[in-house]
Amino acid sequence: MSDPTAQGRPAPDTGPPAGENIEYRVAHLHDRLAAEELGELGVRAEIRAGAVAITGTVPSGRCRETLLRVVREELTGLTVHTDVVVAETAGPDHAEEL
Repeated sequence: MSDPTAQGRPAPDTGPPAGENIEYRVAHLHDRLAAEELGELGVRAEIRAGAVAITGTVPSGRCRETLLRVVREELTGLTVHTDVVVAETAGPDHAEEL
């Protein structure tokens, strides 16, 4: 196989190195979460040992599902570990005894 640059043609664009690609995608995920309805959430996305760890607390199951959908869209093809807790915000179902 011949070298395309030796024949005056540019080398094929292989994109950024893998590490930079993950960092770029995680940064884009942070931007998207901040801009969309999930902006107020305390959710973190960090690169750990070649995978992305998503951690935090959300106020409802609906928010968790939305978050996971956005993560899947932005980080397709990457190894992602999630530890996202749904906070219980419902009122008590009975009176508290003192």
